[in-house]
Amino acid sequence: MSVELPFAPVDSIIRRNAGDLRVSAGAAEELARRIQLHGADLAEDAAEVATADGRKTLMASDFGVEATIDKDELELPVAPVDRIARLDIDDSYRVAMDARIALADILEDYADNVAAAAATLARHADRRTIKAEDIETYFALFE
Repeated sequence: MSVELPFAPVDSIIRRNAGDLRVSAGAAEELARRIQLHGADLAEDAAEVATADGRKTLMASDFGVEATIDKDELELPVAPVDRIARLDIDDSYRVAMDARIALADILEDYADNVAAAAATLARHADRRTIKAEDIETYFALFE
C-alpha cells in the first residue's frame, strides 16, 4: 500500500504539537500511513451510510459533519484526502467536495491528537525527537 498523503503537511501537524521537540522523518511517514488507514475506514463507513440513504455520492453528513470549515484553514491537502477516501470503496461512488473537506478536517483532528500524545511519549522517554516508535506506541496503547 502506497501512502497517498504527502509527508510535509503531516510533519507540520506534528511540529505544531511538538513544542521544542524535533520530528523525525519516520514519525511523519508513520503518522501519514495511520491517517490514511483511518481515512479509508471512515470512508467505508460513510459509503454504507450513503448506500442506506440510496445515494452513490458521499456527503459531509455521511461522516457525521453538519458544517464544514474553509479548506484553506486545513493543513492537510484535499486532493490526497479524496484519493484516501476512494481507496477501499467501490469506484461507482463519488465524493462531494464538502465530504472531502469534512474528511480532511476529521483526519487533521485525529492527527493532532496522535501527534500531541506522541510528543508526550517522546518527553516521557527523555528524548528531544519524536520518532516513529512514539506513533506506534500510541496505537499500541490506545487502539
